[in-house]
Amino acid sequence: MTQGIEVAGLYVRDQDEALAFYVTKLGFRVHTDVRNGDYRWLTVQHPDQPTFQLGLLLPGPPTHDAATAQTLLAMVAKGAMPPLVLVVDDCREAYTRMRDQGVEFTQEPEDRYGNVDAGFRDPSGNGWKMLQMRR
Repeated sequence: MTQGIEVAGLYVRDQDEALAFYVTKLGFRVHTDVRNGDYRWLTVQHPDQPTFQLGLLLPGPPTHDAATAQTLLAMVAKGAMPPLVLVVDDCREAYTRMRDQGVEFTQEPEDRYGNVDAGFRDPSGNGWKMLQMRR
């Protein structure tokens, strides 16, 4: 019997840069930050989701060879990876606050189907949708 998904990985170009972004700009907190030689296992959590971790993973050994790691980083930088979704109470307020903190937005808040959504990218190029669900 499965217990559910605990960690979803996200490729980043620089783990320290990603950590600073997710903690200071999105309000996540560090769950795990351990090293085994050159390998670093780094996960963060949204404070309202203590059972789910987002892994901030650097492509490379032992999982990938150098060429594969470079390809993955290039794809992330182009925004080719599937977007993640961040649910917020007030999309326009969160947009203004995050934009003022230097978050790169790809779409301003828009009303769609009774919801409000906006798009942004993390420093590595990973795309996010920010969604305010209809009430």
